[in-house]
Amino acid sequence: MSEDNKVVAELRENFGKGFARRLRAAGKIPAVIYGHGTEPQHVALPGHQVSLLIRRANALLDLDINGKSQLALVKDVQKDPVRQIVEHIDLLVVRKGEKVAVDVPVVVTGEPFPGTVAMLDNATVSLEVEATHIPQNVEVSVEGLEDGTQITAADLTLPSGATLVTEPETLIVAVSVPLDTLAAEEEIAEADAEIAEEQSEESEAAAEAEEN
Repeated sequence: MSEDNKVVAELRENFGKGFARRLRAAGKIPAVIYGHGTEPQHVALPGHQVSLLIRRANALLDLDINGKSQLALVKDVQKDPVRQIVEHIDLLVVRKGEKVAVDVPVVVTGEPFPGTVAMLDNATVSLEVEATHIPQNVEVSVEGLEDGTQITAADLTLPSGATLVTEPETLIVAVSVPLDTLAAEEEIAEADAEIAEEQSEESEAAAEAEEN
């Protein structure tokens, strides 16, 4: 586990919106740690450091609480909807070797067959993994795939040690021809049909003129 994930957490006994505002004004983030049947612990975390760490999905923090180490998984981050300032974090107690269920981002790589696009139907996939080996993402290649190809959760190549939690038949990526391309092709086909019809009518008219 990276040394960068080591965070000093200060236990706090004061609660309420007013105290939380004062904490944030001091550059700290209110948080609560729960799980494994333990009493919830209310702590204050260093704002700048933790804000950087939680940019990654499913961040795992190695907390120093009064000199004792505690691993905790970031489960929920509450932000101000306008200023996007982190207002509160929920942390889940985890232990080394323990498996946890997490939602991992799906990353699409490669280019599908020319003229088609790959649409990401589900941006995350739920996996059960070791708490200390949570993958940053799951990659799925669409290189050369043709119109109509569908990739489900069951088709994904999972990281070593990971177990799929998402329903296997869940659609992850669909490859198709864009609607605007189809519309353009239909317009071209209609125009070609009109031209052909006009040419046919002109030929018939010319034939009748020759007969007369």
